[in-house]
Amino acid sequence: MLEEHPDTLAPDAADGIRLGVAVSRYHARITDRLLEGAVAAFTERGGRDTDLLVVPTPGSWELLPVAAAMIRRGDLDGIVCLGLILTGQTTHDRWLAAGLADGLASLSATHALPVAFGVLTCQSLEQAEARAGGVVGNKGREAMESTLGAVHAIRGIRGGTPAGSRP
Repeated sequence: MLEEHPDTLAPDAADGIRLGVAVSRYHARITDRLLEGAVAAFTERGGRDTDLLVVPTPGSWELLPVAAAMIRRGDLDGIVCLGLILTGQTTHDRWLAAGLADGLASLSATHALPVAFGVLTCQSLEQAEARAGGVVGNKGREAMESTLGAVHAIRGIRGGTPAGSRP
């Protein structure tokens, strides 16, 4: 049975927020569904399509430099990274996933800007499909919702009104 986290986002939580979304084109059948979930979550929370900067990358590894470039723009409130790394016959997938996760975490901490790890690390395409709008939900949607929540938390810490959040 899946555990769900409590919904703490207000219906207008994305209103006035600008986000970058970096999405891997490798395994596009899966990553397109992650992107659809992320965009739907953003617009359902009052966000405008024009406030999303969607940038495709060749693969998941390239999400890191694209996220860094998005941060350097200076006009985004957070970044959502979407991809899929499948287990193969070697340990290559583990190195990719660990390096990417560490790099994105470092970017997020260094810049005090939410950088979501919406990258599936699965053993099969079936597992990925289940997490890209299937029986396990849509991890792209979850990454977007987590990013919105973090943006509001950071605004609150910085003394701004965390608009779109509930008490």
